[in-house]
Amino acid sequence: MVNSTTKYQNDAEALAAERARAALVLSAADMGEFEWDVAADVFIVSPRMSRITGLPSGASPAHGGEFALSFTYPDDVSMLRQTISESLLSKARYDVRYRMIRPDNGRVLWMESSALILRGPGGPLQRLIGVVRDITARKAEEDEREALVAELDHRVKNVLASVQSLAGQSARKTTSLDAFLKTFNGRLAAMADAHTLLTKTRWRGAEIRDIAAAELAGLALGRARWSGPDLLLSPRATNALTLALHELATNAVKFGALSIDTGRVDVSWKLRPGGGFELLWIERRGPPVEPPIRQGFGAMLLERVTGRELGGSVVVEFWPDGLRATIRAGPSSLAEPANVEVAPEAAESERPVTVVDGASLGDSEPRDVRGLRVLIVEDSVLLALELESALAEAGAKVVGAAASVEEAMRLLDLKFDVVVLDADLNGQSAMPIARALTSRRTPFILATGYDDNGPLVEECRASLVRKPYNVQQIAAALARVTGRDQLTTS
Repeated sequence: MVNSTTKYQNDAEALAAERARAALVLSAADMGEFEWDVAADVFIVSPRMSRITGLPSGASPAHGGEFALSFTYPDDVSMLRQTISESLLSKARYDVRYRMIRPDNGRVLWMESSALILRGPGGPLQRLIGVVRDITARKAEEDEREALVAELDHRVKNVLASVQSLAGQSARKTTSLDAFLKTFNGRLAAMADAHTLLTKTRWRGAEIRDIAAAELAGLALGRARWSGPDLLLSPRATNALTLALHELATNAVKFGALSIDTGRVDVSWKLRPGGGFELLWIERRGPPVEPPIRQGFGAMLLERVTGRELGGSVVVEFWPDGLRATIRAGPSSLAEPANVEVAPEAAESERPVTVVDGASLGDSEPRDVRGLRVLIVEDSVLLALELESALAEAGAKVVGAAASVEEAMRLLDLKFDVVVLDADLNGQSAMPIARALTSRRTPFILATGYDDNGPLVEECRASLVRKPYNVQQIAAALARVTGRDQLTTS
């Protein structure tokens, strides 16, 4: 009898210790337990689960399992019901992620749940026991990480597209291979400088003083000076100003004030009353200056690209004592806290989307765009400039170019046959333009650096061209959406 009593006490102590260990594990993992007694149709919520989920602690009528589903986020009810039903029929457990709405405060939580299914003799379902964990913070981190990866992918593709454009424009304005390599490498280095500065701030922006130092410090010690207030430029403005200062500095070394020992360059900037900034580049005591007979790509970059990228203007003057450049930038050139614009919800659609990439285009792909009137909507002016030149060489007529949603909407009254449309215009969705073109039955190509453009892709009937693209891909897509491929092959 003593031995039996002792054994019972030992078993009881072991069971109590096991329960204590289980409770400690659940507490450390921040999990809550639940039980569904199928026979009694009762759902039991532990105090730990009640604290995590806001559900009432203790036993509640299960209503055939609908008790838990009644607090599930509406969009996830069908999935959760199907998962549980399939598990009850053929499995011994389930693991599922779903959203729920806390009944006490209305917060939406992401939950992770695992459960074991216990059956009686002969197989009838008796009980379901499981645990839940609040993974809302972890899910938010996962979503943020995915968004950052998508944004990085988008930026890398845009950089590659800009490099392609830079190479193409540099080649068109050069006289020899050596000259091309020298100018292109210099411009590529300037882009690298801008990206180095932006990387230090995780692409929040770059100080204008650092931009000036990166482009001027190594040119002529003591002969280039820069001054002005501390200003943080946006990533787009950083790239634009870096390239502009690079072109001005290169010109000063080759032909201007820094080409002789007595020359000097002064760079100063100030805030503009209406927002943005103004930068003044002044060369002094250099050789006599005259306007160039032939406009190179550097001059075209300053006059046609820099001003628009900065939301302002650029004026270059050839004074007798040296070149002067006035760069005015709009309010958007200064870095501000990000305002995320949510694209309008799109109606579900079964319209097909054609994805065009290098692998999908054969050598015999029709690319006849001669005579096509094309409107270009692209926020990178450098990219738009390259595309305009290439399409013109292919025989198309570019009737206009826009860099923003507002500018594009104003150009829709022009006569054109097809549109090359960037899906993201400096942070704004191109949805309003796409919808206007769709309503007019005007074909267009959707160009993007993102892998997923959500509602914009789903709603629009368009050929989707991935960045970085080349003019052959654009021409092939233009031929497709305008029916030129059928005309060519017939």
